[in-house]
Amino acid sequence: MGKNKRLKQNGGQSKKHKPSKLTRPSGISKPQQQAQKQKQNNTSNNSKLKSHTQPTIPFSPSENILLIGEGDLSFACSLITHHGCTNITATVLESEAELKEKYPHVEENIRLLEDGGGCVRYGIDAGKMKPWTGNGAKKGSGGGMDRIFFNFPHVGGKSTDVNRQVRYNQELLVSFFKHALPSLSPTHGSSIIVTLFEGEPYTLWNIRDLARHSGLEVALSFRFQASAYPGYKHARTLGVVKGKGGKVGGGWRGEERSARSYVFVRKGEGVVVGPGKGKKSESSDDNDDGDDEDEGRRNDDGLGSSDESMDYVEGSEDDEDLAED
Repeated sequence: MGKNKRLKQNGGQSKKHKPSKLTRPSGISKPQQQAQKQKQNNTSNNSKLKSHTQPTIPFSPSENILLIGEGDLSFACSLITHHGCTNITATVLESEAELKEKYPHVEENIRLLEDGGGCVRYGIDAGKMKPWTGNGAKKGSGGGMDRIFFNFPHVGGKSTDVNRQVRYNQELLVSFFKHALPSLSPTHGSSIIVTLFEGEPYTLWNIRDLARHSGLEVALSFRFQASAYPGYKHARTLGVVKGKGGKVGGGWRGEERSARSYVFVRKGEGVVVGPGKGKKSESSDDNDDGDDEDEGRRNDDGLGSSDESMDYVEGSEDDEDLAED
């Protein structure tokens, strides 16, 4: 039978094969599948982000802690109220009257600090202070402080010359290291922690080299996260700043700027502080914690002469009066 006759008998239409449709598991639509996949990706990313940004806390609550240049004392209060520290000595450069004039809200912080077992010492110059013994330290046995903090050291606007400003701040740090070192307890791994903003002009200070020539080495550095210290507010050296309309702060919030903390120990100790960290195989301040990403910004011109005279770097300095705390 010819093709035309077969088509005629079948009504003039040839049978066509219809392709079967792809099916999904029952109860799951295409948008639901995409949403589930996105949720899985987000969960994985959030887990990685959380582990990467977990703050480093470089102290234990029971340790003797000395805080230098504490500004409005908000950092000290956070150590007591939120971290359970019991042996806090907070120092400020100002007299008590000057401190209250610069930071009108400081009285409440003083009360919280003293009620929590801490103490405040007024008129303490970081570059001229005598050794601190702390609780339980015997005379002649060395210092009594397990951790010494100097958060955001800065001399203020002593000069409009940018190179001189860098030099003034280097001098401050060298003098501080010299006078802080005798205050460290003889306990292996006692440390000095200095926190600076990241970027210039702070990287021009060459804090690693300044410490190295003061008998210290870097154990590690890590990102300073202000959120790890509830209640802490960055206090500027010149006191409370008011912006237009009398608003306190003037829109400048130091705790929101990127900052890095450097943990220094005595040369030869090389203890890496933090969860899961052990001793270094060698005494070296060139190998920091894995979170350290500022190696590419280092300037190694620092202090290199045999007579230990200071070879200061030149660089720009911002025009802000920054804080001690």
